[in-house]
Amino acid sequence: MNTEHYLTSLQRTMRNRWDCLSMADYDGEHSYTYAQLAAEIAKLHTTWRECGVKEGDKIALAGRNCANWGLLFLAATSYRAVVVSILPDFTADGIYSLVDHSEAVLLYVGPNVKKKIDATQMKGLKATIFMDDWSIVEAEAKFRKAYEGVDAAFAKAYPNGVTKEDVHYPDNNLNELAVINYTSGSTGNPKGVMLTHLNLSGNVDFANHRIPHRPGDKVLSMLPIAHMFGLMFEFLYQVCDGAEVYFLTQAPTPTVLMKAFAHVKPFMILTVPLVVEKIIKKGVLPKISSPMARILWKTPLLNTIIRKKVKEGLDKTFGGNLRFLIIGGAALNGEVEQVLHDIKYQYCVGYGMTECAPLISYEDWYRYKFHSCGKGLEQCRVRIDSEDPIHKDGEIQVKGINVMMGYYKNEEATKAAFTEDGWMRTGDLGVLDKEGNLFIHGRSKNMILGASGQNIYPEELEDKLNSLPCVVESIVVDRDKKLVALVYPDTSNEGKKLLGNKTITEQMEENRIAANKNLPAYSQISAIELVASEFEKTPKRSIKRYLYK
Repeated sequence: MNTEHYLTSLQRTMRNRWDCLSMADYDGEHSYTYAQLAAEIAKLHTTWRECGVKEGDKIALAGRNCANWGLLFLAATSYRAVVVSILPDFTADGIYSLVDHSEAVLLYVGPNVKKKIDATQMKGLKATIFMDDWSIVEAEAKFRKAYEGVDAAFAKAYPNGVTKEDVHYPDNNLNELAVINYTSGSTGNPKGVMLTHLNLSGNVDFANHRIPHRPGDKVLSMLPIAHMFGLMFEFLYQVCDGAEVYFLTQAPTPTVLMKAFAHVKPFMILTVPLVVEKIIKKGVLPKISSPMARILWKTPLLNTIIRKKVKEGLDKTFGGNLRFLIIGGAALNGEVEQVLHDIKYQYCVGYGMTECAPLISYEDWYRYKFHSCGKGLEQCRVRIDSEDPIHKDGEIQVKGINVMMGYYKNEEATKAAFTEDGWMRTGDLGVLDKEGNLFIHGRSKNMILGASGQNIYPEELEDKLNSLPCVVESIVVDRDKKLVALVYPDTSNEGKKLLGNKTITEQMEENRIAANKNLPAYSQISAIELVASEFEKTPKRSIKRYLYK
């Protein structure tokens, strides 16, 4: 299969849609036509050359979803630099650690990150730059001097401005590193997923063929763009092929989303289950839950009329122009999916992970099989590590052009991620039916999906809790989208001494507050519950997590 470089798609689209909008902040702060995008990319290239940034250097981005984040991504990858994507929710120490681990030479920050970091703490950087207005936060003297002369250098390089003929992006580097994506803000031994231009191009190529859009179609970027799910399917494939991308630059609350959907009228929505579940549970289920409504819902002919009205109402909620509702990241609530299935809504549930840039399986909504996660992409192969992959669960394993190079500077983790015959282990369990539909029945990994698509690793939270007073061991679980810590307390004499005059409940509340001070907002612990006995273990002394909810 021949895969076109996504930068080739961007180059063609840029020339063909020169005066058309490419992307904008939903609040209107920044917007770019393709002509303006080309000029800004050229200016960033000039800036980096003048300031001594070389091809292959790492450029870190830590900021909210915004047009300038997207601009920086396209500029860096077309410069043959490597983008290091860091969630802005990470703590300052987490950001310092990842910048250092990635060996980034530049760090671009959004307003929230700018407020909480001390740029002087990152000694390996040439500069830290505010992505909202390109002002320098901190820089080496040599960089600062060169930066001040960029406007003159750009005017000299492009005396007539940037034209269509000036747009030339590399297409011979498919197998080179493009992105290091950090999905965790660990200060220990972090996993930076290494993705090539081929990994990205495979996903873009797939999306352009299977989730097509028309010139002028719009999309709302609301999932974190620092994650591959949001980066690839709410930004990159659309902007490379001519859709208009609007970045939601504020928290995606239900009120904000409803207003944005009505204004943007997206042709597709990519979301995590929580968003859809809230809409269905609040706007649909109450209307069809009475005894009479339930009877009518299942009565032939009458149910057609009722279900059609429900579908029309849902279409209006999503802006009235929706052709694709794609849900991923976690299992969809069964009751909610049943409603979507009954009204024949244009939805599907896909499956992916950062290590596959990110998509593994998908199916067009009109062929989607109920409760599945679609079929493996044409760009990859999927197998089940089981003697009977149709009927007996086994680990889902993947091989193809979407699969990562490995983890940056972490050979041990990279080796563990692949089988001896070269298949990547997903850590998830499932089966494949005779038609190739994938059904996920559990996760051997313990990752929890945050409300806006963030990856939450409970082991990191537990590690913090287990170091606090009177905690022997803990498990962090997801309860109704809130993180609850189950704690087995220290009831020994030593533990009682640590308590002093406090009750164990008071101590645990202090522990919760102390742990949360060093955690991003999306992974805050909402409550601590005490358990009466030690957690049950496997022979290897791992906690049997599946016993605790």
